[in-house]
Amino acid sequence: MNIYKNYIQEIEDRKGQGLHPKPIDGAELLSEIIEQIKDLNNEYRADSLNFFIYNVVPGTTPAANVKANFLKEIVLGQSVVAEITPAFALELLSHMKGGTSIAVLLDLALGNDVAIAKDAAEVLKTQVFLYEADTDRLEAAFKSGNGIAKEILESYAKAEFFTKLPEIAEEIKVITFIAGEGDISTDLLSPGNQAHSRSDRELHGKCMITPEAQAEIKALQAQNPDKSVMLIAEKGTMGVGSSRMSGVNNVALWTGKQASPYVPFVNFAPIVAGTNGISPIFLTTVDVTGGIGLDLKNWVKKTDANGEVVRNESGDPVLEEVYSVETGTVLTINTKSKKLYNGDKELIDISKAFTPQKIEFIKAGGSYAIVFGKKLQTFASKTLGIDIVPVYAPSKEVSVEGQGLTAVEKIFNRNAVGSTPGKVLHAGSDVRVTVNIVGSQDTTGLMTSQELESMAATVISPIVDGAYQSGCHTASVWDNKSKANIPRLMKFMNDFGLITARDPKGVYHAMTDVIHKVLNDITVNEWAIIIGGDSHTRMSKGVAFGADSGTVALALATGEASMPIPESVKVTFKGEMKGYMDFRDVVHATQSQMLKTFGGENVFQGRIIEVHLGTLNADQAFTFTDWTAEMKAKASICISEDYTLIESLEMAKGRIQIMIDKGMDNKNQVLKGLIAIADKRIAEIISGEKPALRPDANAKYYAEVVVDLDQIAEPMIADPDVNNADVSKRYTHDTIRPLSFYGGVKKVDLGFIGSCMVHKGDMKILAQMLKNIDEQKGKVEFKAPLVVAPPTYNIVDELKAEGDWEILQKYSGFEFDDNVPKAAARTSYENMLYLERPGCNLCMGNQEKAAKGDTVMATSTRLFQGRVVEDTEGKKGESLLSSTPVVVLSTILGRTPTIEEYKTAVEGINLTKFAPSHKLLVK
Repeated sequence: MNIYKNYIQEIEDRKGQGLHPKPIDGAELLSEIIEQIKDLNNEYRADSLNFFIYNVVPGTTPAANVKANFLKEIVLGQSVVAEITPAFALELLSHMKGGTSIAVLLDLALGNDVAIAKDAAEVLKTQVFLYEADTDRLEAAFKSGNGIAKEILESYAKAEFFTKLPEIAEEIKVITFIAGEGDISTDLLSPGNQAHSRSDRELHGKCMITPEAQAEIKALQAQNPDKSVMLIAEKGTMGVGSSRMSGVNNVALWTGKQASPYVPFVNFAPIVAGTNGISPIFLTTVDVTGGIGLDLKNWVKKTDANGEVVRNESGDPVLEEVYSVETGTVLTINTKSKKLYNGDKELIDISKAFTPQKIEFIKAGGSYAIVFGKKLQTFASKTLGIDIVPVYAPSKEVSVEGQGLTAVEKIFNRNAVGSTPGKVLHAGSDVRVTVNIVGSQDTTGLMTSQELESMAATVISPIVDGAYQSGCHTASVWDNKSKANIPRLMKFMNDFGLITARDPKGVYHAMTDVIHKVLNDITVNEWAIIIGGDSHTRMSKGVAFGADSGTVALALATGEASMPIPESVKVTFKGEMKGYMDFRDVVHATQSQMLKTFGGENVFQGRIIEVHLGTLNADQAFTFTDWTAEMKAKASICISEDYTLIESLEMAKGRIQIMIDKGMDNKNQVLKGLIAIADKRIAEIISGEKPALRPDANAKYYAEVVVDLDQIAEPMIADPDVNNADVSKRYTHDTIRPLSFYGGVKKVDLGFIGSCMVHKGDMKILAQMLKNIDEQKGKVEFKAPLVVAPPTYNIVDELKAEGDWEILQKYSGFEFDDNVPKAAARTSYENMLYLERPGCNLCMGNQEKAAKGDTVMATSTRLFQGRVVEDTEGKKGESLLSSTPVVVLSTILGRTPTIEEYKTAVEGINLTKFAPSHKLLVK
């Protein structure tokens, strides 16, 4: 059976799932299709033509290369296809976005046939995804006197690829669809348990919300063909949690517009909204797709006659509706007045959604086109020797005379490119910055590779210090889906220039280390900017931003990112930790005390948390910075004492050297280069030339939070509060409760220690507790299963060297074996200890799951509905988040412990301790 017939069989198989043919990305299949097109009597010719025109993935895919070259033959008259005229061939080339299509257009534009050259030049003037190889050709042709090259450069210098685009509509009619009440996690839009299908856009689209919701959206569209469906998070924030491009892709697939008639299942211009706006990371992804994100503010806190906030029995503010957005409501977005209307009634100002920059994203169909367009205009102007014509909205530059800089302001000023020379920028400024470290993870990695192909990138930007492709999100089960996807992803990223967890050549052992743990280790300068394809890209060195797969691709391809400098909230500490408390309790108490201090307002949301931990090394401090994703912060920065930072950098050097020893470095010796950067930074600190990063004493913050350690009297638990009468209060990370709330009687069905929120110290706490319980009771008996997934292989190796792994082995009933990895996810657990492969495990929710309806006590970060545990008809699944000792004791008892039981169990245990720095951590 030939390749084409295999494809036809796949099409038949997909029909059974209600799916269309899968878009073609392979060269062999498309080559066979082209041969069938050339054969006028071929029985498959009509279908082959349809596939060739409408069903080929653009960019730098092997199929795109074949398509572009065949279209070139048609334009030149070397091949004749009645249905594809030379003019139509050029039109098809214009929709292929970059890569070989640009090379072909340059061949034609710089060729000897004047008529063809002029036509090809007109197409080239609309293109923006040009790289050095392309611009070098244009520059050389211009310098040799080629008139067409000059004409193209003059068009680029005027940015006609942007200025000639249609202006955005003054009025956009929308019809509302409430996707959920309360915060909407991206898990609702793109469930983690369907991560394997993210690169198959049509198939993955089937998992958004529910089939019933999809049908309702379709019905709204049919009844309102002139309106766009706007997805809404009622009484909540849209897009919290993981930063998934797939979530926005799904929303666009169901409610957006087709980006090109010749590219299937790639839609743009989604419109989303939330009572409390859009999660910052999700909003960035909406910008990538040229969409609109609205902060509705349609519910507000009710006040009494004295202006005081009215609260319910639980002490939470009572909300009252300002205006209705119930499903089926017709609203009008006016992009000129920047107001939202219901008929003639003005509802709210929405100017934040229509800044000059955002209007450009909408006009261009996405932020990538703006980024590449600006670079192309700069290149053309420089080549022609002319000044840049002001076309794009000038970047907003906020500079306050006499005001100091926060830590993030300092980092952004250091890394800024394209801003006014010598100008000091403060929060609110729009900035292009160079990126130092980039991370890609495995369930969005295939999408990142697709984005790289679509923007015609073939190699990592030379200005990126280091980049890593992980295998952690699919670590638990090496099933057929993983076997099909992961090796292909690793080869693509390895060829692109990343350090990869799996070696395509098989030289080193495949690893599944948690992405943000590795990024935390390879970040070797606290002045670094890190972009990672996971919401928990929150390093304890530098400032890190979780990002969608597209922003990751852009950072890899260009070494840059664009965003406003965020405001900061300063977090400091006073008092003393009690001896029986763990640092995880301080993390939860920070959120709890902040909410109490500010009357329920989350001042962290959308801002930088500048946390003055001072004395905690990078491993331990990461427990705080990692959790800031759940605090809804945009990012976090850890301010350290000099010698604590040196300790962290030395730790990073050691772990990077282990990666080198395993054979993970690439031909550019990226890992060796990172060690050199760390050595230079250490020398600067020791010599006093450049001490550890400090904010200025006169920096301005949105708010300041002082956490009182004396108030933390017992372990703190983040509770999904699944039975709260107010649906909007469920599954947030804001309900933080003391251990005593549960009275020592709440049944715990499963415990989980692992993923990114634990470090080596947590593994040692687990070993110490098991050993103590054995000595106290004569044996260790679990009344609930305990699943343990260390974050990295390095940590496992260190535990083995220090004797702790042997203790864990003694009490375990299962230990992972990389020589024979699990081929299927667990469906049930016994009351014993499971030593699972390093990686995300239960926290990811795409492979391993707790039994439906379970109450899980976990060190994890995820308590969203259905993530770690799904509901049953009679009982909601619960994922309670706590410290390692609480999890251990809960599985030994099969219930939540009392405070007395907890204190007894942790006696003599080396918990993760923290004492506020006595040094002034400002400059």
